[in-house]
Amino acid sequence: MPLTPGSRIGPYEIGAQIGVGGMGEVYRATDTNLSRHVAIKVLPASMATDADRLARFDREAKTLAALNHPNIAAVYGLERSDRLTALVMELVEGPTLAERIAEGPIPLDEALAIAKQVAEALEAAHEQGIIHRDLKPANVKLRSDGRVKVLDFGLAKVLEPSRASSPRASMSPTITTPAMTEAGMILGTAAYMSPEQARGKVVDARADVWAFGCVLYEMLTGQRAFVGEDVNDMLAAVLRSEPDWELLPTSVPLRIKDLLRCCLEKDVKNRRRDVRDLRIEIEQVLKGTQERPPVPAHQPLRIGRLAWIVLAVALAAAAGTLALAWAFRPTSEAPEMRVQINTPGTALPMHFALSPNGRYLVFVAGEDRPERLWLRPLDVVEAQPMPQTEGAQFPFWSADSRSIGFFASGKLYRIDIKGGPPQALADAPNPRGGTWNANGVIVFAPLPSGPLMRTAASGADPEAVTMLVPGQVGHRFPQFLPDGRRFLFNAMGDAEREGIYLGALDGGDPKRLTTSDTVGRYLEPSRVAYERAGTLVARRLDLDREELTGDPETLATPIGVDPSSTPGFSVSSEGRVAYRASAADRRQLAWYDRSGKLLTTISEPDANDLRDPELAPDGRRVAVDRTVQGNRDIWLMDAERSGRIRFTFDGAVDAGPIWSPDATKIAFLSARKGKSDLYVRPSNSGTTEELLLETPNDKWTQDWSRDGRYLLYREQDPKTGFDLKALAMTGSERTTIPVANTRFEERYGQFSPDGRWVAYATDESGQFEIVVQAFPHATEKWPVSTGGGSQPRWRADGKELYFIASDGTLMATSIIASGSRLEMGAPAVLFHARFQGGSTANPAKHQYAVSRDGRFLINRPTEDTTLSPITLILNWRAKP
Repeated sequence: MPLTPGSRIGPYEIGAQIGVGGMGEVYRATDTNLSRHVAIKVLPASMATDADRLARFDREAKTLAALNHPNIAAVYGLERSDRLTALVMELVEGPTLAERIAEGPIPLDEALAIAKQVAEALEAAHEQGIIHRDLKPANVKLRSDGRVKVLDFGLAKVLEPSRASSPRASMSPTITTPAMTEAGMILGTAAYMSPEQARGKVVDARADVWAFGCVLYEMLTGQRAFVGEDVNDMLAAVLRSEPDWELLPTSVPLRIKDLLRCCLEKDVKNRRRDVRDLRIEIEQVLKGTQERPPVPAHQPLRIGRLAWIVLAVALAAAAGTLALAWAFRPTSEAPEMRVQINTPGTALPMHFALSPNGRYLVFVAGEDRPERLWLRPLDVVEAQPMPQTEGAQFPFWSADSRSIGFFASGKLYRIDIKGGPPQALADAPNPRGGTWNANGVIVFAPLPSGPLMRTAASGADPEAVTMLVPGQVGHRFPQFLPDGRRFLFNAMGDAEREGIYLGALDGGDPKRLTTSDTVGRYLEPSRVAYERAGTLVARRLDLDREELTGDPETLATPIGVDPSSTPGFSVSSEGRVAYRASAADRRQLAWYDRSGKLLTTISEPDANDLRDPELAPDGRRVAVDRTVQGNRDIWLMDAERSGRIRFTFDGAVDAGPIWSPDATKIAFLSARKGKSDLYVRPSNSGTTEELLLETPNDKWTQDWSRDGRYLLYREQDPKTGFDLKALAMTGSERTTIPVANTRFEERYGQFSPDGRWVAYATDESGQFEIVVQAFPHATEKWPVSTGGGSQPRWRADGKELYFIASDGTLMATSIIASGSRLEMGAPAVLFHARFQGGSTANPAKHQYAVSRDGRFLINRPTEDTTLSPITLILNWRAKP
């Protein structure tokens, strides 16, 4: 329905029409509330007659509105009037990229600068799970200040007809053909469609990679990569023809030509998967073209200090690669060598694994992005991130070194190193390692407490493969021996039952090899490597007698182990060893304002695994966990200055402090009986402790309601994983009521200040998101986050909810309560911070707190936090 200048829709006064197409009409408009210019896109009238599509559009529009990136035209809102549905969007002035290309090919540097910004936009959207599906020059705007804006993200998907509707041409962004069916509606401009999109198949982010290649080719040549006289000819060219590579200017570097060929690979399995890789390639080429000034003829080449540094780094990398190549050469006399491998920053430094054939290293890293797997072939210099592995933990290899097992979002996954999406195999709510034999059997620890489970690499219902005995609380970190039948594992428990054990798939009582409480790994020839007092040692394993013999041989010192007993080393069947000496994750508590400005620090840099800060209701004290000399206890600190005192003293784990509303008591969990139960103690350091709740399952404290009536806690059920429950704190009986008890994972529960609502994270959508539900009777749930979320915290007045997005950004959402219902605002970005254990991967408690005056107390890494490299031991030889 056309709009006329001067008419209104909501608070928006319509101006001139500035565009029209298959996605609807676009008008310039004025937001009379905020006095700003916007673009109004009126969607096809057929939308109003399809209830399924309208409901889906509402959901998708909320997702699109969550995209917040300088290279993406923002979606401000959604307006309806009578039979009209419209999107309110950022008004971007300037020509389209299509108009710029019409003037002729774009010079290399300018084209790459534009392509880099387009790639950054795609990268940001893909990380939120949004695919553009209709990327083309007409959807790219060029502002006069050099900023590039990509338009219409995800609208091709939003406007796709539901199965109950008849396909109509107006629903397509640009084209439809009579051959299209409901099952395979082709969307997007034909010239930029990927082959799988042209065939009407389901598409993923690789369709955007293809379109990106088409756009970059067109910028450089001034010609489309695929041409045809009509739609059918165009689609045929996409499916069967190749671009005319000879049209590329001779100034285009070989690296960019290779990038284009990788983007325009017709076999989707062989195409580049991650647009981030494309962006990095372009940045490196741009950096090279901008930093190489011409050298005058007959002038000596002067190498500055920075160039010498770059040269030194390059030579060091080359030396490492040459060392690996030397070590891999076929000779029995190769000397022992040690090569260091630097990795990006990570909150999970001990999560790495050598492949059985010794030729690959996989590790978890994130820097300022979500933690994910990175793969480093040891015969090359650079590692590459593995797509769709966000939140990965505890990677391990298949016996043939072709696939990797890992854990994320409460599940066990497998992924092939040659490409393809991860495949979920089994639930693993809080895992502790896995192993994979040549027969396709995976043994893994889905929980810190409980037996090891086995499943098939193709997926199957898990079944127990070990059995706990009295005095043991959990079996962890298994590793198959070369026979694929026996495996090592670590048993946690009391001194008489913990240690490194040798078990077998065909049953029988496991045999304890040593009392060490660390992880054991089988190392050729017939050795078991393990950590002892900060040193990596190896002892001979007599497989016939199933016992360790001889004196320990030192492999490396020092060797790092994190508080969850994750091993800081890995071995291959070829006798190679990788280890990390340490990960000095020094942290301190610091106050930040809402803009992310550091206000002050309240603790000295602490290397004692500082975690779980919890502010007292009066804001004067902070309770935290610290691990000192291997013992995890609760400590109390002043909220405004340095200084701390110890609060708990038991030899077992004491953690998760929660203040009572009057600040006179602290509830916490303790593993002093072999599993974590709930206790309470006076906050004035009195010695009287009360056992609140003891059950067979592990429990974690979450929150204490402001009226003092309920203590919220999380329980780890062997069948349903993490569930939220509330313990009555008044009356004569400690009764419990379920809060969120499903087959999905529920974590990070928080009462609203008035006690009527509970916010928490759940992975029922496939990733952890924040939701709010009524309490104590959960009549309805309201979604809060849209692109991943964890660790919710309420503002003191209950009118705003904070949470951490999947990339570590602190977000805020306004909340208005109206009777029994809530109204949620769109999540807004506050600032980015590095939180311990990543944002959603670690099921620990909160890593920040919020004061009554709106400041944020964050457990942050200090500036002197260092990450030691992974050291690779080559050609190690055991003593005779």
